[in-house]
Amino acid sequence: QVQLVESGGGLVQAGGSLRLSCTASGSIFGINVMGWYRQVPGKQRELVATIARSDGSTNYADSVKGRFTISRDSFKYAVSLQMNSLKPDDTAVYYCNAAARSPLYNNNYWGKGTLVTVSS
Repeated sequence: QVQLVESGGGLVQAGGSLRLSCTASGSIFGINVMGWYRQVPGKQRELVATIARSDGSTNYADSVKGRFTISRDSFKYAVSLQMNSLKPDDTAVYYCNAAARSPLYNNNYWGKGTLVTVSS
């Protein structure tokens, strides 16, 4: 099993910044993508940003492009999300994700989530 430990999150005013961090441990062999997803009550979990461990290539949701930056520690199975210019619509529970993906399988692991609240 893979364990994901998240830190960061909290309450911030609109326009402010927060940083989320996540470290993976356990059976991490094969993990090749890490990222962040978010979910609000009554809605599906949605992608925020992902980063490939091999080359650092990134993928962002359109709603966060230019405001959020995902980064990785190439020596650890760790990922961070710098969130700037936060908006009330960014309020959600943010989940760290670690994935082992290939043409033959797609194994996903999730953290417990951390709440981000942006006040107007």
